[in-house]
Amino acid sequence: MKEKIFIGVAWPYANNELHIGHFAGALLPPDIFARYHRLKGNDVLMVSGADSHGTPVTVTAEAEGLSPRDVVEKYHERFITSFETMGITFDLFTTTMTENHFSVVHDMFKRHLEKGLIYTEVTKQIFDPKSRRFLPDRYVEGTCPHCGFGEARGDQCDQCSKTYEATDLINPRSKVSGTTDLEVRETEHFFLDLAKLNEPLITWINDDEKSHWRPHVLNFTRAQLEKRDLHGRAITRDLEWGVTIPVAGYEGKRLYVWYEAVIGYLSATREWARLRGEDSADWERFWKNPGSGEGAKSYYFIGKDNITFHSMMWPAMLIGYGGLNLPHNVPANEYLNSSGRKFSKSRGNAIFMNQVLEKYQSDAWRYVLTAIAPETADADFTWDDFLGRVNGELVANWGNLVNRVLGFAYKRFAGKVPEPGEIDASGQELLAAVRGGFEKVGGLYEAVKLRSALEETRALSAKVNQYLSEKAPWTLIKTDEKAAATAIYVALQCIEWLKVLWSPILPVSSQAIHGYLGFEGQLAGHLERKEVKDAHGKHLVMMYDHRGASGTWKAIELAPGQALREPAALFKKLDEKEVLAESGGDFK
Repeated sequence: MKEKIFIGVAWPYANNELHIGHFAGALLPPDIFARYHRLKGNDVLMVSGADSHGTPVTVTAEAEGLSPRDVVEKYHERFITSFETMGITFDLFTTTMTENHFSVVHDMFKRHLEKGLIYTEVTKQIFDPKSRRFLPDRYVEGTCPHCGFGEARGDQCDQCSKTYEATDLINPRSKVSGTTDLEVRETEHFFLDLAKLNEPLITWINDDEKSHWRPHVLNFTRAQLEKRDLHGRAITRDLEWGVTIPVAGYEGKRLYVWYEAVIGYLSATREWARLRGEDSADWERFWKNPGSGEGAKSYYFIGKDNITFHSMMWPAMLIGYGGLNLPHNVPANEYLNSSGRKFSKSRGNAIFMNQVLEKYQSDAWRYVLTAIAPETADADFTWDDFLGRVNGELVANWGNLVNRVLGFAYKRFAGKVPEPGEIDASGQELLAAVRGGFEKVGGLYEAVKLRSALEETRALSAKVNQYLSEKAPWTLIKTDEKAAATAIYVALQCIEWLKVLWSPILPVSSQAIHGYLGFEGQLAGHLERKEVKDAHGKHLVMMYDHRGASGTWKAIELAPGQALREPAALFKKLDEKEVLAESGGDFK
């Protein structure tokens, strides 16, 4: 039975380039997961967009002397360029600046207000007398009141991931003027009454089967909810840039980005349906019928700093709205670090994706970032490891296997899949093992254990290499052409199946193999840029269309005599000196 799979991907702030930590933590994993489910024939929708209204955007705008809108448009286009090059297949990647987004956010705000889940309260907020302005949370830094981290932001600590009010910071300082001579002044804001939603959240987190959740996500969420200390959280700020408040008298305030950005998952779905020219209610198949067995499974791919907002805040908002699917899974990743330091755009510690994609193949990056994916613990990236994994694993294991088998078959068997003789026990055992990968590797993809899926597929590739080493068809052909043909047929059949198993992680090279084996069409669909206009102006979107793709998650039998195409090397072996230069010296 075809499943409906909704994939929400964390919305990156459009204030700087995307770095490899973003891709390892929240952008590449959902693409791999989506590609697998599309190959299975499931109904998949993967959406996200540029988070346009966060304080980081206004900070960058001030630093670059641009308007916030100009900053968003600049980096949003750079995002799309990196997605196109890396093969990140969003069904829609949009922005939170659209008229559609404003409308959907206003609808949710008014529903929460009507149901008594929003109230106003005069609160205290940090004021910078030097710049004469209230400071949004990201304009304040100080010492975390929970763990003592000295560079904590005004709303959340990067070290311990706990949230708090900016007024709770120890020794706060303004990121605008640099002053520590700050004041606390009163201002009125709207609050979401999370206390009223604490019990429904506990029921949801405990009653629904969640054994498939990652332990660190589930344990953290349960622990926080069972304290029963959720309280009202401000959802507005004194800002000029952001989503307006649909209540008269609050024209000088805007909705807080933590509240409005997550609604982007819903607004992007509605925009996707409209841009595809589908029925206006078609978006509902990914959002309605919760608990009926007919609803979509919703997955949210994020970094661990966003767990609170996706396992508690967003479900609370959905419960408060009513009638919409709650998350089926929140497969949050830990951090990818660089020599022990967290990648950070704002702190100047980053390897930017667009830059390195100019030098190294996208499949090489997809392979390495999956192999070191921080699924259960923080992981560390080094250029030494990048070199070793590309040359020692991707090229030496999979790339060389494909190149030597396809090249030999093309040259020595008239450019066709050879007719095999009787396949012996070792060949039959190998074919059974690789065929079994559709179930075993598929189960790992299904469970969002993507690093394990890579390891299992690599192990199957190694089995084929071992079989070829034992059979040595390049030598055997001199004395027994039929035996050599049989060994090459077995290897080609394994490569055909492994091509499919690898394709969620290695889409470019898998498509190349698809063609070399003589098949037509695409394993996946195509990416397309579109310029859209609405009442808020024009904006760029990226859409992915996989309709008509020929790839399927099943073991197709190769036909003897099928015409092959002349192959070329799949992967470039890395130059050690070039990679050494990236690391700034000796490998660590």
